[in-house]
Amino acid sequence: MSDDYYQILGVSRSAADTEIKQAYRKLANKYHPDKNPDDPTAEHKFKEVKEAYEILSDKEKRKIYDQYGKEAAQGQGMGGGQGFQGGGFADAFEDIFSDIFGGGRRSGGGQRQSQRRGSDLRYNLEISLEDAVRGATINIDVPTFVACEKCSGSGAKPGSSKTTCQTCAGHGQVRMQQGFFSIQQTCPTCHGEGAMIKDACSTCRGQGRTQKEKTLKVTIPEGVDTGDRIRLSGEGEAGMHGAPAGDLFVEVHMKKHPIFEREQENLFCEVPIDLAKAALGGDIEVPTLEGRVNLKIPPETQTGKVFRLRGKGVKPVRTHHKGDLLCRVVVETPVNLTREQKDMLKAFQDTLNNNGKHRPKESQWFNTVKKFFDNMRS
Repeated sequence: MSDDYYQILGVSRSAADTEIKQAYRKLANKYHPDKNPDDPTAEHKFKEVKEAYEILSDKEKRKIYDQYGKEAAQGQGMGGGQGFQGGGFADAFEDIFSDIFGGGRRSGGGQRQSQRRGSDLRYNLEISLEDAVRGATINIDVPTFVACEKCSGSGAKPGSSKTTCQTCAGHGQVRMQQGFFSIQQTCPTCHGEGAMIKDACSTCRGQGRTQKEKTLKVTIPEGVDTGDRIRLSGEGEAGMHGAPAGDLFVEVHMKKHPIFEREQENLFCEVPIDLAKAALGGDIEVPTLEGRVNLKIPPETQTGKVFRLRGKGVKPVRTHHKGDLLCRVVVETPVNLTREQKDMLKAFQDTLNNNGKHRPKESQWFNTVKKFFDNMRS
């Protein structure tokens, strides 16, 4: 382990307290063993960083270290012992670990640190509109960490057991004493477990968990929408050394539908109709999620007209109100006409020329355009 604490943290000897604290947080987060399970040097570097911060963050110990060196500074009350109840300095010290590792206050009385649960996971699941509306049960394959089968999640070689940590005497906490004050912190050797693994499991290398792809059954409730999340408790990553697993959050995403678009409780679709039906009116069949229904098209229907079919939408998962289906009519221009059809259409067009009452929107638009250009010339 390096003797130069300033060099370990990457700061100058004149560095301010805030600079030392920032450097420590960055390096502790970088080298924490839980974040580097496959790097055997990470734990050693983490211990170096932690020891350097313990000395340089204490004004008295830093002064002694600057004058007399490492051994003199370490002699100022570091070591194992019984727990300490209280607040003040302990609260401030533990806040550092809470920020980096998500921990909280630890109770006193010699209790060891509670095991850190595994990470929560998120799974993006694409489902059809039909499954979202009616509900479904879907199997998913999730790559994750699971408890090691060989050592049952303990991390120790089968037939062996953990040994009491010599640094903290099994308490998971160590104490720094300065005058009348004691500051309690997580043991840097066992990281709060209170025990050490002497013979590690060959399968999980002492972690108590291995990577595996597991198949889970997800129940999709009726009415879910894109962005909704389904929580599967305990199906996230297994914790280290037998700690509880995190949760799995399945986030729903809707696949594009060939007919319908969804907006909360309502469905939308475009319905093409021919020119004659738009002019003369008539009945057409339109699809819904419950089957076909008849839609009455009134005479002289224009493109863009929206017809509402009440109760043919979706009932969202959080409400009891069922939405509507809104059908937008698009008048389709005929294509691939025969000569006879073209002649008939031309004759029909001639009957409409110079007669604004048959094409009110067209006549109104041309009048507006004419007025626009007249104003430009004046």
